[in-house]
Amino acid sequence: MSNLTSSPVPCSRSWSISEDSLRRYVFYASENCIQELLSASDSKSCNDGWKILGVDNGVEISKRRSGSLHTFRSRWLLKSVSPQQFITVANAIDAARQWDGDLVEARYIKDLEDNLSIIRLRFGENSKPLFRNREFIVYERRETMDDGTLVVAVASLPKEIAAGLHPKQNNAIRGLLLQSGWVVEKIDHDSCMVTYVVQLDPAGWLPKCFVNRLNTKLVMIIDNLKKQVLSSPTNSDDST
Repeated sequence: MSNLTSSPVPCSRSWSISEDSLRRYVFYASENCIQELLSASDSKSCNDGWKILGVDNGVEISKRRSGSLHTFRSRWLLKSVSPQQFITVANAIDAARQWDGDLVEARYIKDLEDNLSIIRLRFGENSKPLFRNREFIVYERRETMDDGTLVVAVASLPKEIAAGLHPKQNNAIRGLLLQSGWVVEKIDHDSCMVTYVVQLDPAGWLPKCFVNRLNTKLVMIIDNLKKQVLSSPTNSDDST
């Protein structure tokens, strides 16, 4: 009985939620994320608080700040890569592997719709200090817009909902990814404009001292995923 009467730990709170309520919550949350991603990918949004930090190897890196929150955007015109090819690697799991190679678990917890899933991402003991023992419970939603633009929205579930779906285990630290995702627009029959957006919570995920060192990482992520596409036997067959 002593365990029942002890003071609860705030971070251990969890909400029990029906699948229907979870589906509705994630649908509306992801709809908002999709609209934010589409707005960020609009080339006319340069005056919408975005500051261009530079162009590295053809990749334009921009940042927008709101209080302690930093949103980064990388844009790159990929030639000889179609939207259908790049979208195969534009997902939560492949992106997580690019952030840190010691991704010890990446699995789908629940499929809410054909294009809407809940995913667990867990980094191990050998990860860089930034990701060591961190765990993310995220949704992933994939949509095709009327004009053919492909969008993938990825963000963490609220901690209470995440704890109800998958209680935190061992010494894992529950990370928080406020918003991220991909917008892939067709330019020619074999080229596409890729926009990758990630909004960071310095208190919940990244230390402030690291925020200004993301430029190179964002370039590497798209570059590595492009190489992954071009080296894929399936995509090689499609291009012939």
